[in-house]
Amino acid sequence: MKAIKIEKFGGPEVLELKDIEIGKPGPTEVLIKNLSIGLNYIDVYHRTGLYPIPLPSGIGLEACGIIEEIGSKVNLFKVGDRVSHASMPIGGYSEKQIMPQEKLVNVPDGVSDEIASCIVLKGMTAEYLLHRSYVAKKGDKVLFHAAAGGVGQILCQWANAIGCTVIGTVGSKEKEAIAKNNGCHHVINYTDNNFVKEVEKIVGKNGIDVVYDGVGAKTFEGSIECLKIRGMMVAFGNASGYVHTLDIKKHINTKGLFFTRPSIAHYTVTREELVESAKKVFDAVISKKIKIEISKKYSLEQAKNAHEDLEARKLIGPAVIIPS
Repeated sequence: MKAIKIEKFGGPEVLELKDIEIGKPGPTEVLIKNLSIGLNYIDVYHRTGLYPIPLPSGIGLEACGIIEEIGSKVNLFKVGDRVSHASMPIGGYSEKQIMPQEKLVNVPDGVSDEIASCIVLKGMTAEYLLHRSYVAKKGDKVLFHAAAGGVGQILCQWANAIGCTVIGTVGSKEKEAIAKNNGCHHVINYTDNNFVKEVEKIVGKNGIDVVYDGVGAKTFEGSIECLKIRGMMVAFGNASGYVHTLDIKKHINTKGLFFTRPSIAHYTVTREELVESAKKVFDAVISKKIKIEISKKYSLEQAKNAHEDLEARKLIGPAVIIPS
């Protein structure tokens, strides 16, 4: 079968399409034929070594497929089940993949292969951010950075459905309309405007209940400035670079803020948490609280192009890799 492999950290050029032997699943593992593969910014972090992984390695955390073979002790699934996943072991950019059964969830009818392959990681991220890292409620004033991105489009729709006032920031004119169409009541282009001043015009100084910041270095200080007394700073990504220093006196004490740096791993620790989170996401899709439009499709041969587009911020929504 064909799979993307990396032997060293670096730019998109380190992604190599190779023919490999996949082997047989272990006793509690299943062999999956991937039908659609999710493309996520964390894949860039793995490729560059920002989030180091043992090399050589596959790449990709998310995919949807059909189970072709099961191990002797598998009891959660059967051959023919349609499943998705968004976790280690890494290696989703492949025609077939062996996965531990406990990492998989069933995909319900009413959710397509392509949506199932790009909604689990982003959707469960939105779920834990919105419902558990900070429990958003009707009337909350929410600031979300990179609102036109994959997680942003999902979370902003969901927050809107809850009854939050949603302010989204974006980096281009084109993305303003995307964010507006995906749940944002107010959209700020931070390339052209000082987002702190624009937020103050909307909700007043220190008026934000929670900031969801997946951008990192470029937005961190401004995000802190926007928050209300006892507000919540949820820093969940580093698209513009890692925030290396948290100054307790400067960033926390001034307004008695709450701060968290979560990842999906912290919120899917148990099988029960994983299944419940995925169920909430699929239910939100089926009930149309979340509407997903695939922005672009790539082949495995185009994985380098996909990563170039990811890093250049060219994608205007969730994107997938179709393995064959």
